[in-house]
Amino acid sequence: MSKPYAGREVWFFTGSQDLYGEETLRQVAEQSQEVARALDASSDVPVNVVWKPVLKDSDAIRRAMLDANSNDDVLGVITWMHTFSPAKMWIAGMDALRKPLLHLHTQANVELPWADIDFDFMNLNQAAHGDREYGYVLSRLGVARTTVVGHVSNPAVTRRVGTWVRGAAGWAATHELKLARFGDNMRNVAVTEGDKTEAELRFGVSVNTWGVNELVAAVEAVADSEVDTLVAEYEDLYDVAAELRAGGERHDSLRYAARQELALEAFLGELGAKAFTTNFEDLGALRQLPGIAVQRLMGKGYGFGAEGDWKTAVLVRAAKVMGEGLPGGASLMEDYTYDLTPGAELILGAHMLEICPTLTTSKPRVEIHPLGIGGKEDPVRMVFDADATEGAVVVSLADMRDRFRLTANVVDVVTPPHDLPNLPVARAVWRPRPDFTTSAEAWLTAGGAHHTVLSTAVGVEAFEVFAQIARTELLVIDESTTRRGFADQVRWNQVYYRLAQGL
Repeated sequence: MSKPYAGREVWFFTGSQDLYGEETLRQVAEQSQEVARALDASSDVPVNVVWKPVLKDSDAIRRAMLDANSNDDVLGVITWMHTFSPAKMWIAGMDALRKPLLHLHTQANVELPWADIDFDFMNLNQAAHGDREYGYVLSRLGVARTTVVGHVSNPAVTRRVGTWVRGAAGWAATHELKLARFGDNMRNVAVTEGDKTEAELRFGVSVNTWGVNELVAAVEAVADSEVDTLVAEYEDLYDVAAELRAGGERHDSLRYAARQELALEAFLGELGAKAFTTNFEDLGALRQLPGIAVQRLMGKGYGFGAEGDWKTAVLVRAAKVMGEGLPGGASLMEDYTYDLTPGAELILGAHMLEICPTLTTSKPRVEIHPLGIGGKEDPVRMVFDADATEGAVVVSLADMRDRFRLTANVVDVVTPPHDLPNLPVARAVWRPRPDFTTSAEAWLTAGGAHHTVLSTAVGVEAFEVFAQIARTELLVIDESTTRRGFADQVRWNQVYYRLAQGL
C-alpha cells in the first residue's frame, strides 16, 4: 500500500527480558509483529511501520536507538512493553534517543479469555504493568513522548498514531529545511523578528538571506519558451481574466509573473530550500511583488512568509508536510478584519496576494489589480474563497525572548455569508472557537502573531505533537477555553519555562 511518506519509516520496538524463556519470547515476537502489521496496514498511519526484533537488554536497546538516530529515513520510534521489561534497561537507550517517541500502551488481545486464563497467560500478557514501569522511567528522565492507549483494532488508536506520525514528519521537515530570505523584514515590525540561531537549535531550520537582485538576475535569465509553457498552464488550469490572456492588454504582466515563478523555483531548487520569504519594501529591480508565483509554490509544498516573516514560512512548510495525502491544505494567513454582528461574529482572513490555492477545490480566477504599497507594477494573483472546513486551525510562531511560543486557535472555516466582488485577493472566513470574544482576548493575551498558518488538512492535534517533540510552548484556544483559565495558563507557563531553563 502506497503511503504519503513514501521512503520514510517508523520503527516498532517491543520490550521484554530473558527471564521468561524461549517459548514466551517466541510468542512475544509473534504478537508484537501482529501489532506492527496492524499499524502498517491501517490507512490512518501514513508511513511504513517496520517491526524490529524484541529488545531484552540494555546494550541492545541503546544500540537500537542509536541506529534509529543515524537513519535519516526514520521519522520516529514506537515502543511497547509486551511483558515486564525492567525499565533500568531502557535508561541508556532513552537518554540516547533523538528521534520522536510514541509509547503505545496496548496488548495482544481485545477481550480477556476469562475461563482460560492461567499464569502462563498472565506471564505473557503483562503490558498493563510493564508499560507503567517503562512510563515511570520516561518521566524520571524527562523524555518527551506521545502516549497512545488502546488496542490497535480501535480506529481511535490508529488515528492518534497517524497524527503522531504527521507531527513527527513535520519535525523531520523543519530539521531538513533550508529557508531563503529575499531581503529583510518589513521595517519597524516587531513580531517578524526572531532568533535564527535559536530556531536552528530548536527546530533544525537553517535561515539565510540572499540579495533580491540575485533573484532579479534569475528572473531575467528565464527562457521565453519556459514562460510560454507556464502561461499556457495558467490558462488551462485557471479562469484567467481576459486582459491577461494572450492578446490581452495586460498579457505581459502575466508573462512576467510566470517568469518570477520559474525563477523562484529554480533558485530555491539550486539552494535545496523548501521555504522562502519576500518583502514588499525590498524588491530591488523586481517589477512586481510576487503573487501567483508564491501562491503556486505554496501549492507545491513550499513554506512562505510575507514581509520577511521566516518563522511563519517554517510553520507553513511544517503544515504542508504534516498534511500530505489529506484533503484540504495550508497557507500563510493573516486576520484582516471582523464582522462584529452580535452572536454571529466572523473573521475575514487574507493577505495582500499570497494565499495558497490548496485551501480551495474551486477553480481560482487569475486577476491583476493595483497594489497601493511597494511602488511597483500591478501584481498578478489568484482570487478565490477557501472551502468551508470544520475543525481547522490557525497557528502562529512568536519569539518571546527566552523561548518560542506557538499559539493555536481551532476554527471553523465557513462560506462567506456575502459575495466579495471588490476584494481582489484570495481569502478565508472563519468562526473561531469557543467564540469570537474569548478567542481574540486569548490570542492577544498570548501575544500571538498576526501572521499565521491556516491548516484545513491537519488540525490542532498534529501541532500539539510537533510542539511536544520540539519541547516548545504551545497555547491552544479551543471550545474548552475560558478567559480566566487561559490567562492563568499563560502566567503558569511563564514560570514553568523560566524554571525549566535552569540557572
